[in-house]
Amino acid sequence: MKAVRLFNSLDRTQRNTFSACFLGWALDALDFFLLTFVLVPIARDFGKSIPDVAFAITLTLMTRPIGAFIFGFLGDKFGRRVPLMIDIIFYSVMELLTAFAPNFSTFLILRALFGIGMGGEWGLGASLAMESLPIQTRGLFSGILQQGYAVGYLLAAVVYWTVFPIFGWRGLFVAGALPAFLVIYIRARVPESPVWQRDKAKTRRLDLGTFVRQHGILFLYAALLMTAFNYMSHGTQDLYATFLEKQRGFGVNEKSVVAIIYSLGAICGGMVVGYGSQEWGRRRSIIWCAACGMLLIPIWVFAPGTVLLIVGGFLMQFMVQGAWGVVPVHLNELSPSGFRGTFPGLAYQLGNFAAAYAAQQQAWLAEHFRTAGGAPNYALTMALVESAVFVAIIILAAIGHEQRGKEF
Repeated sequence: MKAVRLFNSLDRTQRNTFSACFLGWALDALDFFLLTFVLVPIARDFGKSIPDVAFAITLTLMTRPIGAFIFGFLGDKFGRRVPLMIDIIFYSVMELLTAFAPNFSTFLILRALFGIGMGGEWGLGASLAMESLPIQTRGLFSGILQQGYAVGYLLAAVVYWTVFPIFGWRGLFVAGALPAFLVIYIRARVPESPVWQRDKAKTRRLDLGTFVRQHGILFLYAALLMTAFNYMSHGTQDLYATFLEKQRGFGVNEKSVVAIIYSLGAICGGMVVGYGSQEWGRRRSIIWCAACGMLLIPIWVFAPGTVLLIVGGFLMQFMVQGAWGVVPVHLNELSPSGFRGTFPGLAYQLGNFAAAYAAQQQAWLAEHFRTAGGAPNYALTMALVESAVFVAIIILAAIGHEQRGKEF
């Protein structure tokens, strides 16, 4: 199989580097998604509504561009490796402190600070990974790398399933501090990016004026594309567990099992489509996934039975994360060479900022579009929002360009 041959073509250093970048993103996503499983008990403990607690998700997404800029700047100036280690320690500490938040205001502040750390990880990890891999392997490993996000969701579902019934929501955030130990592996096994080492004399200083003049339009396009992508991912994930609990009556076990199954769909989609984009093209792969995602909406949230609902969730996340599997390689190939530490991560996280209200907006709309029984209608809300988002992604991908196979 060609994918196996591509994996075997990597040397030990390349495998260690990729493994560290993948784990950094997966554990970052684990820490983020733990909150999405416990909106209801946190709201109850702090005496707040679900939209109030969902604002913590919004805050995390809004502060991610700050981290992308700070750590991206450090990555372009001092290399990818050391800033990545600092970033992982920072977001792990913020996750741990969240477990001991004495009140809701402190809880929100800590989630905002966590967002800074989360925003810094992806850009550094993606640039370090893509700059360390052979050109012919980029599509496959872009898909695998991005599915660290789905693996993080799956891990969050497992941790919720096993830890929450015993230790409650605070115990989840204690478990979420474990990524700090990844720094030991990076320190011992992962070298600096060979591309940054070669070009470091040209990347000492980030000239924002030059960047805006030469690459402003490209950066604006990338940020718009990432806005639509983030509305797609957060719109299909952040309130889905709440939808299963509130509208479909699922308990902890059922929610966890469904989340694990559709996370497996996401992982499969990212690898398959990321690998296929090496032949099909980056934009064509994105458009195909978005079109299929739109067709899957009826069984994703309106399926009458549990089995069909699970199938819909699996296939929806296959398409959503299939499109996302192209993103690391696509943004790094579009990126100007001297700004690769900053450009992909900042574009991605500005898209997160613009989509930061996705969960809160959907929670608010669900309260207004109620079911016949008077309950919040999460299904109708998510269906309407995601239909518009899929159309936007198709249009933006169609009008853009790509640099598949670009030499770094």
